[in-house]
Amino acid sequence: MTADVSVLRLILDASLLVQAVMLSLILASITSWALILYKRLSLKRAEQTAIRFEEEFWAGGNLAEIYRRLSDEGPGEHAGMERIFRAGFQEFSRMRKQSGAPPAAVVEAAHRAMRVSVSRELDNAERHLQFLATVGSVSPYVGLFGTVWGIMNSFRALAGQQQATLATVAPGIAEALIATALGLFAAIPAVIAYNHYANRAERLANRYETFVEEFTSILERHTHAAGAAPAK
Repeated sequence: MTADVSVLRLILDASLLVQAVMLSLILASITSWALILYKRLSLKRAEQTAIRFEEEFWAGGNLAEIYRRLSDEGPGEHAGMERIFRAGFQEFSRMRKQSGAPPAAVVEAAHRAMRVSVSRELDNAERHLQFLATVGSVSPYVGLFGTVWGIMNSFRALAGQQQATLATVAPGIAEALIATALGLFAAIPAVIAYNHYANRAERLANRYETFVEEFTSILERHTHAAGAAPAK
C-alpha cells in the first residue's frame, strides 16, 4: 500500500510536462486495450462465419437458395465471406438476365464484384491496426522524452543546492523513470496485439482470395454448361 501511495505521490509531484506525457501514455494504453478487445471479437466473428459458410457452401447446396437465405436475413446479419458470396452471386444473376451478355463477361463481372467486396472486408479486418502499430512504436520514445525532461529538471534543481545527496536526487529521477515504465506498458501489449491480429487478418485475406477464385471457377462451369439457365 505504501509503494502505491509513493508512486502516486511521485506522479502528482512531477512537472506539468511530465504529467502530460504520463497522461497521454495512459490514454493511449486504455485506447489500445479497447481496440485489442474489439479486434478480437470482430476477427473471431469473421473467422467463425467463414468456417460455417464454407461448410454450407461445399456441402453441395443450391447457390440460389443460399443467396435467397442470405438476402432474407438482411446485410446486417452477415460478415466476411457471406458478403463476398452475395456480391458475386448478385452480380452474376444480374448479368445473366441481360440478353446477349457473353459468358466471359458475366463471370468477369461477378469476379470483379467479389474483388471489391474482398477489399472492403480486408479494410474492416485491418481497421485500427495502424493505431496499435503507432502506439507500439511511438510510446517508448514518448516515455523516454518524459524521463529525459524529468531528469533534466532534477539536475537543474540540484544546481541551486550546495550539497547534493541521493535523497535529493532520487525522487526526481524516480518520477522521471515512471514515464519510461508507462511508455513500455503502453507499447508492449500494442506491439504483441498488432503482430497477432495482422497475422490473423492476412490469413483471413488468403481465405477470401481462395474462395473468390474457387467460386469464380464454379460460376464459369455453370455458365458454360447451362448457358442462360439459372445456376444450380
